Amino acid sequence: MKRRKFIKGSAIVGATIAAPGTISGLSGLISTSGQRRIYRILNSSRTKVGTLPIIRAFAGDHLDYVSPFVLFDEFGPVEIKQGADPLRVDAHPHAGVIPTTYFLEGTGHHKDSLKYDFQIGKGDFMLFSSGRGAIHMEESGKLLQEKGGNYHGFQIWLNMPAKYKHIAPTTHVHKDDKMDFISNENYSAKIILGELLDAKSKIELLSPAFYFHIQMAENGRIDIPTNPQHNAFVYSISGDLELVDQQKLKTNQIALYQRGEPNISIYSKEGAEILVLGGQPLNEPVYSYGPFVMNSEEEIHQCIADYQSGKMGNPDEVN
Repeated sequence: MKRRKFIKGSAIVGATIAAPGTISGLSGLISTSGQRRIYRILNSSRTKVGTLPIIRAFAGDHLDYVSPFVLFDEFGPVEIKQGADPLRVDAHPHAGVIPTTYFLEGTGHHKDSLKYDFQIGKGDFMLFSSGRGAIHMEESGKLLQEKGGNYHGFQIWLNMPAKYKHIAPTTHVHKDDKMDFISNENYSAKIILGELLDAKSKIELLSPAFYFHIQMAENGRIDIPTNPQHNAFVYSISGDLELVDQQKLKTNQIALYQRGEPNISIYSKEGAEILVLGGQPLNEPVYSYGPFVMNSEEEIHQCIADYQSGKMGNPDEVN
């Protein structure tokens, strides 16, 4: 059985801190009682995983402010020409973490050591719960190869609580019927995980987390209530935002919030597309080695041994 090296570019590498910026606000967003303060605004970095171009917002750093999430990648946006070879990440292992995949445009092909082999498309949300270990391959989908088009979405890793690190791996793809929606004159929101106001996702998780995809209208404002003891962060897919204290968030920047207050308020003058995520911090040690995220160095060594011995599956059968 041929053993593959860990994918190039899978190492945990963080983003850079953005220079502070303010905006001449029309929204009146100033720090008041109940408003979360911003810890830091980060610039994303561009890199590749396999042949896939990505924009990385964080990876293994700032865990006090992003847990239970541990990695945030935007793949694409990239145009794939008709008949072109797929953009691809070869078969590789995961353990102790849940890579989530969400498509804004295009289609993807997922194949794993759990015998799943399927296409995933626009609006779909996949949870690859790796548990004690599994292998998967990812590439742009068949429809894009046949017809061409844009390939764009997110892979964001959700950490698993320690008591679930060694459960059997599973794969689930969720459609719109498992998610909820809000639409008004200020914004439209897709509630992928968690709940926002009266809208609630039906997708079950191992620990509390939320994941909202929001389209802001011109001169739109949204006020998001959160658990003040949970983490929260905002990422701009496109468009400038005004946040608390009239701080400016630009495209491909991410704002990490402090805990202690419940409310996140966001204003967009020109309109914007954003993700808002967060959840209950796990408050557990994190040891990571590429695609393995565990709670001790010993567990990492065991993951490597399990992969090398074939306990996570055969990567040649997944490719």
